[in-house]
Amino acid sequence: MSEQSESTQNTADRPFDSKAFLAQVTKRPGVYQMYSKSGDVLYVGKAKNLKNRLASYFRRTGLAVKTEALVQRIADIQVTVTGSETEALLLEQNLIKKLRPPYNILLRDDKSYPYIFISDKHDYPSIQFHRGARKRKGRYFGPFPSSGAVRESLNLLQKIFRIRQCEESFYRNRTRPCLQYQIKRCSGPCVGMVSQQQYGEDIRHAMMFLDGKNQSIRDELASQMEQASERLAFEEAAELRDQIISLQKVQEEQHISGVDGDADILACAISAGAACIHQLFVKSGRVVGSKAHFPKLALEAQEGEVLAGFIGQYYLQSDGHPVPPQLILSHKIEDGDCLVEALQDLRKRKATLSHSVRGARSNWLKLAKTNAEQQIQLYITNRQNIHSRYLQLQDALALEESPQRMECFDISHSSGEATVASCVVFDQQGPRKADYRRFNIENAVAGDDYGAMREALSRRYKRLKKEEAVLPDILVIDGGKGQLSQAQDVLNELQINSILVLGVAKGVTRKPGLESILRLDEDQELVLPQNSGALHLLQHIRDEAHRFAITGHRARRGKKRNQSLLEEIQGVGPKRRKELLKHFGGIQEIQRASVEEIAKVSTISRVMAEEIYAHLHQD
Repeated sequence: MSEQSESTQNTADRPFDSKAFLAQVTKRPGVYQMYSKSGDVLYVGKAKNLKNRLASYFRRTGLAVKTEALVQRIADIQVTVTGSETEALLLEQNLIKKLRPPYNILLRDDKSYPYIFISDKHDYPSIQFHRGARKRKGRYFGPFPSSGAVRESLNLLQKIFRIRQCEESFYRNRTRPCLQYQIKRCSGPCVGMVSQQQYGEDIRHAMMFLDGKNQSIRDELASQMEQASERLAFEEAAELRDQIISLQKVQEEQHISGVDGDADILACAISAGAACIHQLFVKSGRVVGSKAHFPKLALEAQEGEVLAGFIGQYYLQSDGHPVPPQLILSHKIEDGDCLVEALQDLRKRKATLSHSVRGARSNWLKLAKTNAEQQIQLYITNRQNIHSRYLQLQDALALEESPQRMECFDISHSSGEATVASCVVFDQQGPRKADYRRFNIENAVAGDDYGAMREALSRRYKRLKKEEAVLPDILVIDGGKGQLSQAQDVLNELQINSILVLGVAKGVTRKPGLESILRLDEDQELVLPQNSGALHLLQHIRDEAHRFAITGHRARRGKKRNQSLLEEIQGVGPKRRKELLKHFGGIQEIQRASVEEIAKVSTISRVMAEEIYAHLHQD
């Protein structure tokens, strides 16, 4: 198995296609790295919404001079998806410190992470902002992603626990309470307004909270918020809601900064005949970088085989890369013991291979899996790959010209409820999302996929014919003879004979993803090899139609039932919805939360938290 070069090396001879790139970028939070033609990193940034942030660089007007200069030098952009905006900020800082990109230096300093510090040498210790070497005796909490996050946390803790934040010189010289006491931000230990025992209890509660071991404060605020709502004191309830949200941010787990240790995390994703291995580099417990690889596949290769081949070429060759003490893999590989022995011989120390991990390592692995899935979608929609696959489809079907436009339909419903048909359109540039259409099926019998397909096709092509709009060269149907005959009947009724109809069916293995038979009519079949670019193109458009149909079905089902997003999730009943809203303060904060944060709710298991997170992040 040979490895292809990074995309930064493939783009040196052509301008960066921002339109095609932005069409496929996720809306999730993450970090982006901009590269020059020579492969050097120009800029590292983070975003709450990667698609919106990256689109802002390519607008026609309103760019600063420096930004225009940066955009003119861009040859490639790599994205790394994270679990939250906070994680993106931490990874961004790690990458900036390591890579020092030229367009970041003037905008960002090289300071260390800030902490919250509580001394253990004073009867009435203060809670303070700290940055730099941790030499003073006491407890340090952090690191926090920014000084703003620390100061916001200190302000909140001051409100809740009324712990002093003044300097020692100010504290020792007080003869009467200061303004902080008057506004109930301090309990007044400087003049004996609180006992040492009570103050010590407040300090203990604050430390327990910062350790993430105490939920009672948030539960109490949630109860107060409910009581305020019942009294119709909505302004007070809103303030309590904001406090709950702030507490959630303080206690948010940081997966970018985890346990100690060095490791490489390798996640493999395979789609439409292509593979991506996304590699995360962890140093001293922090993710310091990532890299995407796109190895060529053997026939019907599985993820474990791809990972094994990659490890051999990347680490074990004479000019291979340094072997870390841990390699954490997304899939189990065969002959792992032999590979471990070879790695240890090369490293001269212990090395391990793991695929089932917990805690911070599990979070790293999930992050790598998410990025592998994102990168493979970007790769298969690359303009050069799309063009090559169109040419292979032309050869496979013996067409005089390469197809310029294809359409694919799919049906989605839940036991016949809220049936939706999707129509996706591909051209020589890849997915043409502006031309996508959905059809709410009203006339077909519930659960009748043939009737639903007939209705969708009739509505689509009646309109195109009436408006004299562009018709596709190829119509792709996911299914066998039945679905194919429905499409052909509709086109015959409309007297449209310029469209080639293809049915994509499974091969002898009947495994999803291993479709290899093209049905041209009821009696004619064409079997394509598994490594065929033409087959991969058809799999891609079929998968996109399936995704678009499911998304539309869920939206229609939720609207029809007049339910909230939480009510659409199976297993999340009234009690769990109430606990989630009490815990987070609102649906937007639930959407912002990671799986680990959702699982902290007393009635939500880890498995249920994953289902909730997946449902709220369907894009």
